[in-house]
Amino acid sequence: MPYVLAMETIIKYRGKTYNTEDISFIKGMIASNPRDSRYALSVKLCKAWNWVQPNGVPKDMVCRGLMLQLHRSGHIQLPPRKRPPVNPSGKQKKPEIIPVAQKPLTTSVKLIRPLRFIQVRRTPLEKLFNSLVDQYHYLGYCRPVGEHLKYIVYAGERPIACMAWSSAPRHIKSRDQFIGWSPDVRIKNLSLISYNTRFLILPWVRVKYLASHILSQIARYLPGDWGKQYNHPIYYLETFVDKTLFSGTCYKAANWIYLGDTTGRGKNDQTGKPNRSIKAVWGYPLNKGFREYLCHA
Repeated sequence: MPYVLAMETIIKYRGKTYNTEDISFIKGMIASNPRDSRYALSVKLCKAWNWVQPNGVPKDMVCRGLMLQLHRSGHIQLPPRKRPPVNPSGKQKKPEIIPVAQKPLTTSVKLIRPLRFIQVRRTPLEKLFNSLVDQYHYLGYCRPVGEHLKYIVYAGERPIACMAWSSAPRHIKSRDQFIGWSPDVRIKNLSLISYNTRFLILPWVRVKYLASHILSQIARYLPGDWGKQYNHPIYYLETFVDKTLFSGTCYKAANWIYLGDTTGRGKNDQTGKPNRSIKAVWGYPLNKGFREYLCHA
């Protein structure tokens, strides 16, 4: 919600503030391009403000989100939407079910190494990843937002596990205290963290120590793949573990660090009361100098 500061209207979006000068610029751009769609206006604003990801792709979704918030709060008037949003989150089409052999695998990690870690985002195997996660992960499949990568782990020719990594949550108290960065630096450097959103070992796979082995190995592959895809490094990994369901043993065995628990309130809570399960916060620095990189202003 907007508020008044120093006689100037300020609106806050994703940790950044926008003043009347910024809003006037957007109003002028809309007035100068009366036939433009919301998408076209977003592209123009990204170009004018140099809003691009490190890989050069415009931050279109962030820009459109800002303009929509300004529109809803009455600061600007966007043109009518020409078509409904593509696949809105509440109406996501469920992934196609792709059958796989469910022959039990009971062995030791030693006998199936080396495992193959295949990054499948934007490849023909992405449908298989989505299908497996939707069928066998307790949270199901949810389309990631922002930067993200997807992996299928293979033992020989058999898929045995899936992992998804995405942009980090904006604020986690225990993580932010552990890193020691200021709010301004956190906003600037949050993209240097990757968040493990899904970790699935297929239910017919029974291999002792497999989960911790996968966690230790993915730390070798993920930074390079992330850099190739998004043209910037990552220095730290994190995840949440639902304490009502899991103990986090595999993360501990892979040398991840338990940092504390979530509040159970969610990022948009207005009540101050827990409304979801408490989750353990685990982190994994990718190198000894991670704080120097993450706290660099």
